[in-house]
Amino acid sequence: MMKTLHISEAPFGATQAGVPVKLFTMENGNGMKVKVTNYGGIITELHVPDRDGKLADVTHGFDSVTPYEGDVPYFGALIGRYGNRIANGRFSIDGKEYQLDVNNGANHLHGGAQGFHKQVWKAKAFTRADEVGVALQYTSADGEMGYPGKLQVEVEYQLNNANELKVVYRATTDKATLVNLTQHAYFNLSGVAEKDSILGHQLQICADRYTPVDAGLIPVGGPVAVAGTPFDFRKSQAIGSRIGVDDEQLRRGLGYDHNWVLNKPVPGLLALAATLRDPASGRVLELYTREPGLQFYSGNFLDGTLKGKGRTYAYRSGICLEPQHFPDSPNRADFPPTVLRPGETYATESLYRFSAA
Repeated sequence: MMKTLHISEAPFGATQAGVPVKLFTMENGNGMKVKVTNYGGIITELHVPDRDGKLADVTHGFDSVTPYEGDVPYFGALIGRYGNRIANGRFSIDGKEYQLDVNNGANHLHGGAQGFHKQVWKAKAFTRADEVGVALQYTSADGEMGYPGKLQVEVEYQLNNANELKVVYRATTDKATLVNLTQHAYFNLSGVAEKDSILGHQLQICADRYTPVDAGLIPVGGPVAVAGTPFDFRKSQAIGSRIGVDDEQLRRGLGYDHNWVLNKPVPGLLALAATLRDPASGRVLELYTREPGLQFYSGNFLDGTLKGKGRTYAYRSGICLEPQHFPDSPNRADFPPTVLRPGETYATESLYRFSAA
């Protein structure tokens, strides 16, 4: 008998402007559960089994929409129009310069202060033969956060019985613009409350190179080899094994907050990017993506002031693995391009496969 897939929806409060917000709960036949709100396309909860079959929530988040409207570090959010940083918030397309919202020191970060993570998306639940999910739609107006063009965005969250969560992205525009979408979940595979650190998690990244950054976390120079550096995760390593070494790049990121250049024999192929393991629980996350880069962030700015779902989000209590194009690509001709033109379709996907051993 086929295992049951199920999706339901419920109120999740309302924004400060009075807009009602929904919460969608996807469940598969193994008990895996994913909760998504149409505010910011945010994954609020993600329950997966450990080696003994015990379910636990492995992502940071809150119980209602209100905290997400505050100054929080993108917990579980869909990021757009541009994931990561653009130097000084400026770029040019076809000789015309654009100025974006500057919200991270001198730079533009994650689409600006009112990026996609702060918008209420249209949302509709769906059930298919082998998956359930939520289809999200958002229209970003010409000039929003400084970006040119009216951008039509569609994102689907899809859950199946293989304990796989797939995120599928599509976008079209009526004017040349930038698009670089990603998902910003914070993972802690231990699935326990309070001050559990991710430093004991083991991480492998399928990348021979990464992009060093300046003090503002903007890439400088070209990609360099990870060999012989604390950025070498070609073999599985405990995240905490080298995070404290005396290294200029680690000092600039206050830990890991860098882009890895994924090994892609075929550009755009859905391929393994990273594997994250928690030895204590046995939980494993394999991340597959069509994107050329992966931003690994080790929760360096979490400080215990944020609390949600009965937890305190302490220093380095969550890890972000953000599949995307490279930081500041619009200003770097040597990086994969991020310009979308009328008549083209931006299309990409990432898959999060959970297991336990």
